[in-house]
Amino acid sequence: MEVIELARDKMGKTIASLQRELSTLRAGRANASVLDRVLVDYYGTPTPINQMANISSPEPRMLMISLWDASMIPAVEKAIQKSDLGINPSNDGKIIRLIFPEPSEERRKELVKTVRKKGEEAKVAVRSIRRDANEQIKKLQKDSVITEDDRKGYEEDVQTLTDEKIKEIDKILSEKEKEIMEV
Repeated sequence: MEVIELARDKMGKTIASLQRELSTLRAGRANASVLDRVLVDYYGTPTPINQMANISSPEPRMLMISLWDASMIPAVEKAIQKSDLGINPSNDGKIIRLIFPEPSEERRKELVKTVRKKGEEAKVAVRSIRRDANEQIKKLQKDSVITEDDRKGYEEDVQTLTDEKIKEIDKILSEKEKEIMEV
């Protein structure tokens, strides 16, 4: 049914968005996606670092940024320092290195709280999509497009879909929490 497929699509997008947000959280391991939100003024245009450089991770706690335009090194360093990453970049004139310190126990607990908050927001979004789908199904019954038995069946399908997506969110959250708390 179209209403259920639309709900499935929206719930999938909610989960994809959650995964993107969680990938930007720094969990102690060097991950290039933490730079996704850092914009550099590239000749008057705010540009993500990954569109101006190759980013590699030669070691678990280090990122190397190899810019295509070496004259942008000071601007990129300044953008990284202004960001909320809490990392000081160093460069050798060609490559910028970011060393990720081991997060403290306190910082890890803060990150876990943030992960849980984002997870709860995703669950609320999924439940909201369920509510919208159920309202559309009730409207179809009211307009005599479907029968009451059909409505009940469709609502059960929407609930099953919702339960699957909530389980998927819980799995994503527990994996991220495990990654954060890993020493």
